Amino acid sequence: MEAGVLFSGGKDSALAALMLARDYGVELNTCVFDPGRDVSAVRTAAAALDLPFKRRVLGRDLLEEAVDLLLACGYPNDAITMIHRTAIETLSHEYGVVADGTRREDRVPRIERSAVQHLEMTTGCSYVRPLLGYGKPEVERLVGRLLVVRYGETGSIGNGDYEEELRRAVRARGIDPASLFPPGHRQSLVVGKRET
Repeated sequence: MEAGVLFSGGKDSALAALMLARDYGVELNTCVFDPGRDVSAVRTAAAALDLPFKRRVLGRDLLEEAVDLLLACGYPNDAITMIHRTAIETLSHEYGVVADGTRREDRVPRIERSAVQHLEMTTGCSYVRPLLGYGKPEVERLVGRLLVVRYGETGSIGNGDYEEELRRAVRARGIDPASLFPPGHRQSLVVGKRET
């Protein structure tokens, strides 16, 4: 069975994809808003995992809706969760299994159980989160054993996280995104796979 994994190029989604690849035919999916956005670093991360890759365009309308929500709330959590839910729903029409790299402690994105049940009942797909039972120390241990990872501030490492385009869209409205996003947010990008 094919599993479509939401893939930012970071360590969590990469680890989730490797776990699922033992039992499914995994295809990595990176979602962007801008059709012209370059995600070559994410494509390279997918190649390092030796897994097929697709770049999907969610569209400017969704981005603008997310920015409106972010500005109304004053923080990015709800907007990122809304985008993530839309990305999952998009994949659910193509794959029997849809997955991501959300962990036990993650507050964002977080899809509530009722929304997961609704998605599964209406689409017939299964939504799985391989890292949901793992805490940060165990994820870090597994990542250190399996992957070579580079870290950097949002927007500096070329991963496929939603946040970079959200920040850019907020800035385009004349608002400094630093006032809305937590400072010093480190992100990851897989640059290789270790031989185990």
